[in-house]
Amino acid sequence: MIIAVDGPSGSGKSSTARGVATRLGLRYLDTGAMYRAVTWSAVERGLDLDDTEAVAERARELRLELSTDPADQFVVADGTDVAAAIRAPELSAVVSKIATNLQVREELIRRQRAIIDAAQPTGGIVVEGRDIATVVAPQAELKVLLTADQSARMARRGAELAAGSVTAEQLRDQIVRRDADDATVSEFQVASDGAVTIDSTYLSLDEVIDAISRLAKEAETREVP
Repeated sequence: MIIAVDGPSGSGKSSTARGVATRLGLRYLDTGAMYRAVTWSAVERGLDLDDTEAVAERARELRLELSTDPADQFVVADGTDVAAAIRAPELSAVVSKIATNLQVREELIRRQRAIIDAAQPTGGIVVEGRDIATVVAPQAELKVLLTADQSARMARRGAELAAGSVTAEQLRDQIVRRDADDATVSEFQVASDGAVTIDSTYLSLDEVIDAISRLAKEAETREVP
């Protein structure tokens, strides 16, 4: 089974998808971490992020190891553990330059599809991102558009603000500006054909996980002849 979870920044995609994968015994793929890893690598090498050809070549050359175990997540880029580094505010501020590079998207979508294919013999995978249901895995048995209003999404990212890791301006940039930038290459605000929209504004994480897990079991039942 492939479960695709798409949605805007701060809608709870990562926590939800990881929770569903754990609940159902499936693999888990955070596609956003792949774009962040490319961003980290390009910044580390001093590349001009507006140089689309150079950045795309870096994406193609990058040795990327990404865990699909929801209980043991890691991201290794060219031999370096970057799981913490790719979440830094300064990197979040520029990741859209990478995510909107069409050549980078082509390369990472190729890698994402390979990971999805490799997970099928193990039972399946929950994949979260912007365009999983529409582009990466339109064959997914369950497609979910996870939404929440802007105030709820800001509040969910507020823990980072409270911890002092980001400023209020950086938080708004992560939510509002990134969505606007990414919307130029991905229609993640509108449900794709066959997708179920879940508004998580007033739902707890467990309630959203419960809802998607129930839908997954129903989809699995429909697939059985």
